[in-house]
Amino acid sequence: MDRRSLIKNAGIAGVLAAGVAPAVHAQAAIRWRLASSFPKSLDTLFGGAEEFAKQVKAMSGGKFEISVHAAGELMPAFGVVDGVQNGTVEVAHTAPYYFFGKDECFALGCAIPFGLNSRQMTAWTYHGNGLKLMREFYAKYNIINFAAGNTGAQMGGWFRKEIKSVKDLKGLKFRTGGFPGKAIERLGVIPQNIPGGEIYQALEKGTIDAAEWVGPYDDLKLGFNKVAPYYYYPGYWEGGPQLDIFINQKAYDGLSAENKAIIENAAAYAHVDMQAKYDAWNPAALKQLVGSGTKLRPFPPDVLNAAFKEAMALYEEIGAKNESWKKIYADFSKFRAEQNLWFRFTEGTFDRYMQAQKL
Repeated sequence: MDRRSLIKNAGIAGVLAAGVAPAVHAQAAIRWRLASSFPKSLDTLFGGAEEFAKQVKAMSGGKFEISVHAAGELMPAFGVVDGVQNGTVEVAHTAPYYFFGKDECFALGCAIPFGLNSRQMTAWTYHGNGLKLMREFYAKYNIINFAAGNTGAQMGGWFRKEIKSVKDLKGLKFRTGGFPGKAIERLGVIPQNIPGGEIYQALEKGTIDAAEWVGPYDDLKLGFNKVAPYYYYPGYWEGGPQLDIFINQKAYDGLSAENKAIIENAAAYAHVDMQAKYDAWNPAALKQLVGSGTKLRPFPPDVLNAAFKEAMALYEEIGAKNESWKKIYADFSKFRAEQNLWFRFTEGTFDRYMQAQKL
């Protein structure tokens, strides 16, 4: 009797009784560490890394586990790219634009002023050239990336004083994350790149005059409304900031095809989950903030117009000296133009109509 007939006719119990072991392809357990750029108090941002790790463990039947560490536990919030590049940790979860100081192209993988909204960013990543172009860039840092979260369009931040025109921005010490500071400083603002866990103290002490983080849900948890009364919108520098999972290339290459698929799908789950949480939780948080005395204000038109003009000029200047930026931004800007042409018809018109209704 051949092996297959034996298994078919005797069943597993008979096979074992006969002393014939079936072929089992056991995989060794994998234990990785993930360094987040966010504090544990933010169940949306830090929670994105936790959700990613949870899905990896579930899909692998517990054989692939990733321990998640908040900013400061293994390394500083802004040290995670170095940590992954050097193999100190296998994984990081972060907002890529924090690392524009290494190269401005990091920002294109996250958000730039007057860039893409969250849906457009996902489209560029998955079905445009975004993933291909950004992976070519990140390869220089021994990193492979996976989209793993988006906040949606953000608020413009908390201000101690009212902003009535672009002149009121001159000399303002403003906390903003990463690359957007390069654009707003052209308006006379003094940008401050401060990790999320340190913003409240800086605003409370007057070290900074204003600060932006994400939006109502996170901002309420961090208590910014207690130290600055004016809450501006929109965060034109972050229309759809995408967070990424960064994985050390050598560690990733060592995975089986099955575990690589698990990584890809776990990141995709975390990507959708984060946006859904913000969309679900921001409305109630905004109502609570306004109810407690927060003064909601739109940025004056001259602020947006001046910022747009300066941002476009900045991108041309960067492209003149950074070939990687020139290549990626050319594709990004073409995609943005096509997306806005489409969105202004059905999406934009539908949204504007519905938001005007009293439901």
